Amino acid sequence: MHHTSPFEIGWLDPQLAPVLLAVIVLAAVGTTILFGCGVVAYSRRGSTRYLLITLVLGLLAARSFVGLGTVFGVVPMTVHHLVEHGLDFTIAVLILYAVYRSGPGAERNAAGTDD
Repeated sequence: MHHTSPFEIGWLDPQLAPVLLAVIVLAAVGTTILFGCGVVAYSRRGSTRYLLITLVLGLLAARSFVGLGTVFGVVPMTVHHLVEHGLDFTIAVLILYAVYRSGPGAERNAAGTDD
């Protein structure tokens, strides 16, 4: 892992490096902001649904940072694929679980909240 610049990584076309870097930085910034919003929403609502959504947003932010690490040569491509696809699976499971918990058979408490 001697790479410190995305312009020096063999698998990345130097002409596309700025575009890839810009997309991943925007994704990292955007998902981190969304994660922060999710944390605020969860702290206000405190329901399981909001917790699941916040976890998913945190995992999306983590994905972006793994991508940045890969572009800068800190995360090897094999680790990148294992982590990113593992996070994809976890995100899908959490979303499906949130949907399952919100289905027509989900119990509602007396106040009508979603927990």
